[in-house]
Amino acid sequence: MHWLVETFRHYPELAIFLTLALGYWVGKFKFGSFTLGAVTGTLLVGVLIGQMKIAISPNVKSVFFLMFLFAVGYGVGPQFVRGLKSDGVPQALFAVLQCLVSLLTVFVVAKFLGFNAGLAAGLLSGSQTISAVLGVATDAINRLGTSPEEKEALINAMPVAYAVTYLFGTAGSAWLLASIGPKILRVDLPAECKKLEAKMGGWGDAEAGVASAAKKFDVRAYRVTNERFNNKTVAELEANALKQELRVFIERIRHDGRISDAEPGSVVHLGDTVAVLARIELFIQRGHEIGEEVDDKELLDFPGEVLDIVITNKWVDGKTLKQLAESEIGSAKGRGVFLRKLTRVGLEMPFTPATVINRGDVLQVIGPKRGVERVAAELGYADRQTNMTDMVFVGIGIVLGGLVGAVAINIGGIPISLSTSAGTLIAGLIFGWLRSVYRTFGRVPEPALWMMNSVGLNTFIAVVGITSGPAFITGLQKSGLSLFLSGIVATTVPLLIGILLGKYVFKFHPAITLGAAAGARTTTAALGLIQDAAKSKTPALGYTVTYAVGNTLLILWGLVIVLLMT
Repeated sequence: MHWLVETFRHYPELAIFLTLALGYWVGKFKFGSFTLGAVTGTLLVGVLIGQMKIAISPNVKSVFFLMFLFAVGYGVGPQFVRGLKSDGVPQALFAVLQCLVSLLTVFVVAKFLGFNAGLAAGLLSGSQTISAVLGVATDAINRLGTSPEEKEALINAMPVAYAVTYLFGTAGSAWLLASIGPKILRVDLPAECKKLEAKMGGWGDAEAGVASAAKKFDVRAYRVTNERFNNKTVAELEANALKQELRVFIERIRHDGRISDAEPGSVVHLGDTVAVLARIELFIQRGHEIGEEVDDKELLDFPGEVLDIVITNKWVDGKTLKQLAESEIGSAKGRGVFLRKLTRVGLEMPFTPATVINRGDVLQVIGPKRGVERVAAELGYADRQTNMTDMVFVGIGIVLGGLVGAVAINIGGIPISLSTSAGTLIAGLIFGWLRSVYRTFGRVPEPALWMMNSVGLNTFIAVVGITSGPAFITGLQKSGLSLFLSGIVATTVPLLIGILLGKYVFKFHPAITLGAAAGARTTTAALGLIQDAAKSKTPALGYTVTYAVGNTLLILWGLVIVLLMT
């Protein structure tokens, strides 16, 4: 054992990787429907390993923390900008108000209980489940004009408060929003969600909220025997189907034994065999209207593709799916192409004909390869898998953000700055938005973004846990109970006020109110439980803009809470 301790002390990088490995493993443990999560698991394991008194350079956590912050900003940049536009302003303003309530609640509780700046920052981080506050607050504390010993004491207090308050911050938020929220709003949440889906043009009997995405698409061959199809062009037949709100497309035609790709001007004759694209239930209900279904493998043997398309077209931004389908892009160039999934800020969204498309959204479409390629060229950027990250873009973004954050302005003789952390976060927002508009540079594939997000944050947390380990137990014994109770208050009050704001001030739909409250608190776990309670994905409609704004503000509050407490 002595050999292992000495080895870790001489090679602290090994202790970091051991902490990450065990932390991710512990984070997978389930207690009913609740999991600790990688961040909490890593912190707890780090504290245990930290009892070996392992010294690690603070520069290590700074490097990984900046990488994490840039990834956070990059991921939410498009939706953050969307929140500044007219249609996103109500939800953005809601997020600002709830975040302000969160900050003020933590400040009042911390002052009342006599907490120092370190405990207050940890309380903010844990009760609001925003781990990045620890890093921003550390930067702020290091800039204080106090002794090194005082700074170390404040920094070591943060993970204690964070660990004690994080569990209720996560589980309590989910329980309050999913179980208590509908009662406060006095609504039958599943019934209200069904009404909203119907209003938005959802499909009645399908699974609520995911009606369109749950449909399966197919291509089948029919021999034309119905006189109504004789001597009609493909465009006429497809337009007639569209008048009945049916998306049916003819992709290929066999005429006199010869196969050709169907174009809008192609003519269909009796006896022709046509390859038809549609949803499966349409084939079952109305396929016989064309004629007899036949097994023509050669006719059906054409390349198909499933492709993610990132929306960059200015014209598409702000349009509904119905408007897109009725436009030239959807009706002519989008022939045979169907929407399978809509993703926004990494979150799968419910969609109906009334769903509004935002720049930066990712539409996953399916159809013949030639049709998918046409649509991709019109809508934006084909997001095909790649293992290449534009590190020039990432590196310059972090450097520029850090330089801006490092600039100090003297106010009353006191140097005030954003800090490199806040500067990097803001740079990530700007660069993420730029990437959504100009897709020719700045690509960070999803796996790489996950690595920067998850490993960046958890490496920072691992170092925090290891270096604060010796003082952690003492701090827990001294302030454990008061921290836990203060965490309950700091978690509960902002959410309750947020629910009331959504209902009485902003007059949001109940599902959107709960989704917005979860988004402003950046608690994806709570959103999942809300959707389960609602039996619908519609609460996600209130999540994305508020998540982008809330994630940004709550991280910046790490700087503000230190300034308020000192």
